[in-house]
Amino acid sequence: MTERFTISGLTKTYGRNTVVDGLDIEIDNGEFLVLLGPSGCGKTTTLRCLAGLETPQGGRISFGERTVFDADARVDVPAHKRNIGMVFQSYALWPHMTVRRNIGYPLDVRKLTKTFGPGAVEAAAEMVDCGALLDRFPSQLSGGQQQRVAVARGLVARPDLVLFDEPLSNLDARLRDQVRSQIHRLHRELGFTAVFVTHDQSEAFALGDRLAIMKSGRIEQLDTPPTVFENPASDYVAAFIGMANRLDLRRAHDGWRTSAGDEIDLSRSVVRGRADENDTAVARLRPDDLFLHRTVADVPAGHVGLRAELVDHEYGGRHFDVTVRSGTETLVLRAAAGEHGAFLRTAAAGDAVAVSFSPAALRVFPTDPDAAQTSATGQVPVAVGSAS
Repeated sequence: MTERFTISGLTKTYGRNTVVDGLDIEIDNGEFLVLLGPSGCGKTTTLRCLAGLETPQGGRISFGERTVFDADARVDVPAHKRNIGMVFQSYALWPHMTVRRNIGYPLDVRKLTKTFGPGAVEAAAEMVDCGALLDRFPSQLSGGQQQRVAVARGLVARPDLVLFDEPLSNLDARLRDQVRSQIHRLHRELGFTAVFVTHDQSEAFALGDRLAIMKSGRIEQLDTPPTVFENPASDYVAAFIGMANRLDLRRAHDGWRTSAGDEIDLSRSVVRGRADENDTAVARLRPDDLFLHRTVADVPAGHVGLRAELVDHEYGGRHFDVTVRSGTETLVLRAAAGEHGAFLRTAAAGDAVAVSFSPAALRVFPTDPDAAQTSATGQVPVAVGSAS
């Protein structure tokens, strides 16, 4: 059994574009590691290097004591000899093969059919609730069924490492949740080691034992989901994991102020790095940490209040999704329909309102020029022409 998978100094370039930049990761046996980040951050390229589908320019990859890639020693074990399973975004099923033959393909290629014995394919199909589909062809399956077959194919040979390349992104919301839950259950029951690539934070938090948030081919933060959620290491990470509200702060003689001139006391906030030692800083908040009020006078004791004006609001049943502007910042929040419905149904764009938050909800970072373009949607800007 492989005890640990090690990536050391992994570097991959395309021409002058460095896509993976000296990456170091250790993955424990049985761990489910998620590579999370926007398009262009290098996560898919890292996965393909692990699989042997891309040849890096530098670094080393080891599966336990076995080195599968070493640029200096000129070792590059081909993909079919690395004992990996792979589940692709596009399913990648052979259209001319039945489900039975698709699932059994890794056993045939690696000449493992006799090793695993009769019933291995059927057992793998049952794991993903596809036992009744074995004699069908991919064209006769729904997207969710095809992806479950792809998962069974990735697991049937009991590989050392299972690689998932955004396997849920082609599914609709309902099927995405179903297949995600199935992958989570299979990992809990089988204990396989996995690397899962996604740009979706909800998938990452639901599945990962640890998350590696990537930026420009490097790891910005590597930690457990609760730690990343509560204590993002940078403005970039905070924006990507859903802290969509950004406040640009400037030091004044009496403390810190927002662009609207409202004062903020950072003594009860989480301040990262040297953010409180400079003249400017960036603060982040989640939409559900922000509360709507008609006036600043309605802000509860202990909360920080900001003057704002209403930009837009959308009805969502038991809530309204509300957008406001405070100074130069656009902020988003979710307001309970029972509490705010009567007010919002008659409110118009431009009306004066107030918002508030607990100082403990605020995460403060040094100003990051690369994240200054991040909007209230929480989407991180990506360099044009870079690879995933």
